This record gives sequence, structure tokens and C-alpha cells, in this order.
Amino acid sequence: MDNIYIEYNFEVSPKEPATEILIAELGIVGFESFVENDNGVTAYIQKQDWNQDVLANVFVLKSEEFKIEFSHKEIKQTNWNAEWEKNFNPIQVDDLVSIRAPFHENPNLKYDIVIEPKMSFGTGHHETTHMMVQHLINLDVENKKVLDMGCGTGILAIFAEMKGANPIDAIDIDAWCYENSVENVQRNNCKNISVYEGESSLLKDKKYDIIIANINRNILLGDMSIYTSCLNENGVLLLSGFYSEDIPIIDAEVSKYGLTLNKIIERNNWVALQYQK
Repeated sequence: MDNIYIEYNFEVSPKEPATEILIAELGIVGFESFVENDNGVTAYIQKQDWNQDVLANVFVLKSEEFKIEFSHKEIKQTNWNAEWEKNFNPIQVDDLVSIRAPFHENPNLKYDIVIEPKMSFGTGHHETTHMMVQHLINLDVENKKVLDMGCGTGILAIFAEMKGANPIDAIDIDAWCYENSVENVQRNNCKNISVYEGESSLLKDKKYDIIIANINRNILLGDMSIYTSCLNENGVLLLSGFYSEDIPIIDAEVSKYGLTLNKIIERNNWVALQYQK
């Protein structure tokens, strides 16, 4: 029997960062899949997980900073993978890294990451994932202990292992992201990645050489003391999930802990920062 889904169409203005926050909050209340578009995002939740009050705890909808209008309808989902096949395009980063679905042709670049595109977190289409891959391309990660915090689909953890990192922890608070990362780690035959469902409390007494945190600004600011305390001396902290105008706020917080900003990558007003302890 085919699953029945409820489809929500959200029109968001201004689109960012509201869309990113909206997707994160929808994921927490049970939405499974997301397709971003020019006006906002379309989100899907199984009918069995849906009720009239499903959006009650989606707080961005109550924000006065953004205008978000939405409608919803019931759809019978007959071929979910075919929908994704139409919407998911392969990505190439600096002619070195390909990020693609199993149904895409292998472009035979040096690094080939294959993910099942079940949802939008970290598919590589998003500028932040693309920039984090660029940072990792230029870092020596051989035998380094790495944390991918807010791992999404696990792309960055997978790429770190391909470049020789070992061991690697990948953590996400969202159950769907956790399950998707586990699947993608297996799909890419990774042996050195441990995936966990949870948040920064899991980092107690942990130490890493490289910490990757591609999350939203407020979570980064709230957890910065934890990230920096988990970073070994001379370790590298990669941060993304925010805009160029947020750099002074992020930098002021990171500087409290003695880290130095070494490199900035910018892409369509999104930024990814590289710090060293």
C-alpha cells in the first residue's frame, strides 16, 4: 500500500535565513523531506504522523522578522525516488569532489561521494556544504580525529574519511538525519565513522583535531565554548551556516577562546570560516 503524505507549500520572505530555520524546525516535528524552491520550500510529512496542530511548535512561523504563508494538501506518494530523481542534481566541487545519487553517472573525479537524497540537509546543493568541502580539500586530515557536528546526510564526515581522517564522529539532533547518515556511511563503505543521534552534551570529555560545525548561527554561538574545549591544541575549527554579515558576531565569540581566524570562503553571501587553536 502506498504511503499517503501531507504536502505543505511555504512561501517565505525574506527567504534566508528563514527557510533554513523552517526546515530545521519542521524536521523536529516530523516532516521527512524538503524541496527548496525560489519562493521557499515544499515539505512532506506522512499522514500517520500528521495532525492539525503539527505546526504549533514551529516557532519561526510566529517570528515578526519573516513573512511565511503556507497551504497544505494530501497527496498519494506513488514514487518518492522518482520525485527526487527529478529534483536532485549531482554536484562537483573544484573538479575534485563529486556528490551524487546512485542513479547519477560517476564523473570519475578523485573523490566520489554517493548519497541517497532523501531530504535537503547537506545534499551539497546548499552553499555551506559546498564551502565546507572546499575547506576540507585544502586541509591535511590524515589520521586526524574529526567531529562532524550537525552532520545532516553525513557528506562531510564521509569526505573526511576519504581524505584519511580516523576516527570520525558524526552527530545530528534530528532522527531522520541520523538514519540518513548511517545509510550513507554504509553506502560509501566507510569504516572509521561513528554516527550518533543527539546534541552537544554528547561531546563531554571528547577531544578532536578537526571540528566541523555546519549549523545555524544561534546554535553555534550557544555551543561555542563546548566546541573549543573539545579542540586539541593547534586543532582546526570549521564553521558555517550563516551569512557574511554574521562574521563579526561569530568572530567575537570564537576569539574569547583564543582561536585565530585563518581563512574565509564566501558563496552567495553564505560564509565558511576556518579557525586554528
